[in-house]
Amino acid sequence: SVLTAMLIIASRDSQTQNVIEVNLTEKETVTPVKEITELTFGQDSSDILRVAIAGVISPTKTLEDYKELLTFLGGQLDRQVVFSLKPTYSEINALIQGRFVDLGFVCSLAYVLGEEDFGAELLVAPQINGETVYYSYLIVPEENPATGLADLRGASFAFTDPISNSGHLAPTYQLSLIDETPVSFFSRHIFTSSHDNSILAVAEKLVDGAAVDSLVYNQMVKDSPEIADKTRIIARWGPYGIPPVIVSPALEPEIKRQLRDFFLDVHNSEDGRQILKGLGIDKFVIVSDRDYDSIREMKKILEW
Repeated sequence: SVLTAMLIIASRDSQTQNVIEVNLTEKETVTPVKEITELTFGQDSSDILRVAIAGVISPTKTLEDYKELLTFLGGQLDRQVVFSLKPTYSEINALIQGRFVDLGFVCSLAYVLGEEDFGAELLVAPQINGETVYYSYLIVPEENPATGLADLRGASFAFTDPISNSGHLAPTYQLSLIDETPVSFFSRHIFTSSHDNSILAVAEKLVDGAAVDSLVYNQMVKDSPEIADKTRIIARWGPYGIPPVIVSPALEPEIKRQLRDFFLDVHNSEDGRQILKGLGIDKFVIVSDRDYDSIREMKKILEW
């Protein structure tokens, strides 16, 4: 089957963006985002909880991973969960800001921007392999002799989402340390819309390099070991505060408390542990806003 990734080519000579389709082979067919922008989980109830997640892994993978968790959430809180899947983090922030959704799973930079723009609040964050941090991996095809970012001058490069920390901010910051920008340094760069698309683009040699979320890369290698044979990590930037779960500052305090209690307790039941295991998460924990200060510092330096 075929995964069709919409890649946005950033022109070296202008700001004009052109959309092209690139076919990447994958084991499963990915359902287009537009077909699963809103689904309902859990029992029929007048009390609705709206949850949004960006399909920055991939639409079908995101849906498969979170369906059981959201169904369990609805059952525990006796609410009907309405799940919205959107292509970008910006859309998730907009939904939370406008109170169209109550809860969002976002990346670290999206949280930082949301906190600045409308007071987005940290609810909880996942703990994975005993840690609440992650990294930006710089990857290249296995045969590529590059040993660091400097070796990719003039190469083609894949970013993920415009407000992804690991997939855009972190590598752009690293370029700034050598007085370069994506436009000046790469022959062309693209936005793949998801970390697994970027990984596949490197594995299939559609681009010479990419910056991706370490958590997504590690899980993808675990699920598909051949990825490790086709790609190579040549730099690791971080650590950064792990992508959190956020809520609107206008969300009712009681609902916020119920949500926090659910996430902090989910690992204490057998059903909950099995669901978290499927997500690759140990448990959800409370994290500090200070954990995201390194991202704020990069953003400040780049004047984003």
